[in-house]
Amino acid sequence: MTARWVVDEIKPARDLNITWQPISLLLKNQPDPESPFYEPTKRTYRLLRVMESVRATEGEDAVFNLYWEYGRRIHHDEEFDFDLAEALESVGLDASHGAAYDAETFDAEIAQRHDAGLALCGDDVGTPIIAFDNRNGDKQAYFGPVITRVPPTEDSLAMWDALVAMMNIDGFWELKRTRTQRPEFGARP
Repeated sequence: MTARWVVDEIKPARDLNITWQPISLLLKNQPDPESPFYEPTKRTYRLLRVMESVRATEGEDAVFNLYWEYGRRIHHDEEFDFDLAEALESVGLDASHGAAYDAETFDAEIAQRHDAGLALCGDDVGTPIIAFDNRNGDKQAYFGPVITRVPPTEDSLAMWDALVAMMNIDGFWELKRTRTQRPEFGARP
């Protein structure tokens, strides 16, 4: 939902240049192979390998298109084990990128990008992480915002502007309340 918020509401109004970075719950949480969380996090980790293959040859726009396609299939179609070649081809990418799914070639790149995100906001976080330069030019990051639906434009921009303002406050660390609603994904993008 945070990605939808940023792409649908914030980017057009604030002229953002976005680089999508991997964060892996397999690396972060290191679930036991016997845990019910292991296989889903391993699957998403392997999907990150494919994204890094795409980044290496096709660039950031292609990474976003594939990320968006993953989201459509997982969250809107509720199809977690979708056909990877079909997903790649549906966004104009060569199905050969699917070979990265089982290859360890991009593991070091994923770990480096993953660790860079956590280094900005600490290990006691999850996903999403948003990072940008504060008014002093220092790269800062937040875990969140975690939202269940995209707010209307005016509220979306007010929330973004508040996050930007808080990024400039030395000593500000955290806001949190217990989530009581499930995500409302809205129409399939």
